[in-house]
Amino acid sequence: MPQIQLLDGKKIPFTKSISGIELSKKISKSLEKTALIMEVDGQLKDLSHEITKDSNVRIITSKDKEGLEVIRHDAAHIMAMAVQELFPGTQVTIGPVIENGFYYDFARKKPFTSDDLKKIEKKMSEIIDQDVKTRREVWKRDKAIAHFKKIGEKYKAEIIDSIPQNEELSVYHHGDTWHDLCRGPHLTSSSKIGKAFKLTKVSGAYWRGDSNNEMLQRIYGTCWSSKKELDDYLHRLEEAEKRDHRKLGKEMDLFHFREESPGSVFWHEKGWLLFQRLVEYMRMKQRLAGYKEINTPELLDKTLWEKSGHWEKFGEHMFISETPDEKTFAIKPMNCPGCVQVFNQGLKSYRDLPLKLSEFGKVHRYEPSGALHGLLRVRAFTQDDAHIFCTEDQITQESLAVTNLILEIYKDLGFENVILKYSDRPEKRVGEDSVWDKSEAALLSAIKKSKLDYTINKGEGAFYGPKIEFVLRDAIGRDWQCGTLQVDLNLPNRLGATFIDKDGTKKVPVMLHRALFGSLERFIGILIENYAGKLPFWLSPSQAVVCTIAEENNEYVKKLFEDLFKEGIKCEVDLRNEKINYKVREHSLAKVPVIIVCGKEEVAAKTVTIRRLGSEKQEKMKREDLIKIMIQENKLPLN
Repeated sequence: MPQIQLLDGKKIPFTKSISGIELSKKISKSLEKTALIMEVDGQLKDLSHEITKDSNVRIITSKDKEGLEVIRHDAAHIMAMAVQELFPGTQVTIGPVIENGFYYDFARKKPFTSDDLKKIEKKMSEIIDQDVKTRREVWKRDKAIAHFKKIGEKYKAEIIDSIPQNEELSVYHHGDTWHDLCRGPHLTSSSKIGKAFKLTKVSGAYWRGDSNNEMLQRIYGTCWSSKKELDDYLHRLEEAEKRDHRKLGKEMDLFHFREESPGSVFWHEKGWLLFQRLVEYMRMKQRLAGYKEINTPELLDKTLWEKSGHWEKFGEHMFISETPDEKTFAIKPMNCPGCVQVFNQGLKSYRDLPLKLSEFGKVHRYEPSGALHGLLRVRAFTQDDAHIFCTEDQITQESLAVTNLILEIYKDLGFENVILKYSDRPEKRVGEDSVWDKSEAALLSAIKKSKLDYTINKGEGAFYGPKIEFVLRDAIGRDWQCGTLQVDLNLPNRLGATFIDKDGTKKVPVMLHRALFGSLERFIGILIENYAGKLPFWLSPSQAVVCTIAEENNEYVKKLFEDLFKEGIKCEVDLRNEKINYKVREHSLAKVPVIIVCGKEEVAAKTVTIRRLGSEKQEKMKREDLIKIMIQENKLPLN
């Protein structure tokens, strides 16, 4: 006689076991229609699952995160079903849910085309309309391997062979003939998927992600609870394509990449001006906040990385160099060990703490070539790192100061929608629980005082301390995890960092790892996409271009250019014998914020005509007024 406790605390007794389908019907007719799966004592189950004992149950609908995920999972299965009906002989491999959708990897000699995707979509719609029922079976391992080998699904047989012996093997049937090995759960029938889906692209993918294995074809799809959500997402995709920083970077002449150094940026003059301006702004903000800037070597002996623990935990991502005298060096993948060496120079007192050491440190990390993505995923990048050495009692105030600094900087750069993710102690960790208690309380206090939304990732902190991740949302609703704040209870001790406390004894300082952007290269990519290339005037690498209409105006234009240049305005002069409309179009495409036009009338009146990027309106003003306005707009936003 199971007693079911619902999410609202209500308890319902039953005289016999009951399925999720029956339970949702018992609760309400409307829930019966919208129920997708259920959660029983924390475990996701099909609605066909029989509840035989007292349980806490939550009925899940499309409004829940888990509900949308199961819709996407079923969509992946129905896609695979459609593919095998349309293209007999195609083998299926794996088809998981991913952010915003799903994919499935297929083994097929002939490449899928865009026309094939349309055919698959149509077939999926037909299967959904047929409302094929879903049925779950548990199979024995030997039966499952023999069956999938017999029907020519060698990849499925290989997957089963790798599943732990004690794990239950479930097979889901969609209709009478198509079935797939899957952990589940799944919807009761195909009609519950709905029609808010679209197949988006095909790409190559190695079997099991190993480049030594055969290449498969991966079909991606997106799926949502409603047509409106699908349309909104497709609009965001369209916007994202327009804003692609790689495309804009080429149009704006900022950077490029080459195969001779994969994952490393070749900065052009304008791109490097943007990079340096961002550094200049951050440097000023950090100086005002009491940071002391340092710089440490990029090449460090293997022994230091062994002491720090990075060699064991991060060694496979390091670039290694062996010298003729048989010493092994690593190009640093992170700045922290070098920073501790600076702290260790000279005796430190409690009066010196907190000591804030910042560094724009170039680091190198090996990323698989397939994972590289413009500025957003590179192998060589500059971290805007800082390490704060403090006492346990100072953790709270320093954590709050870092949080406020990060939020100020994001706001200055146009990001006011920021979410915080807090991760506490993992099961395997170092340090005393009492110090963990203090560290976690300090970080939580900083988060709460920021008055921002936050989520808790239970047990996801670093092995050396809890952490906060700062996630910002851009102009088209995409989330980017950028800044981090971590409390380190481990590294200072491993590398011998100490200070003399009030009682005259040596103590190990707490070390706060702090990054504002994480990677300057990545953040510049985010900035370009957020602003669609139309960067704020003070940050723009090319702030103005002075254009002449006719050759007789050249001297006036050159003088204006010189005056602006002397005031620190990053400007160019365009004296080409081209029509002014052509010049305006070209410089607008390059995202120059202000286009200044000087013709016969402007020369006579000592004025200029300006057009700002994104506006069709032209404005006339005195040249002296223009210079004053630009000087003001070029100031760093430090208030």
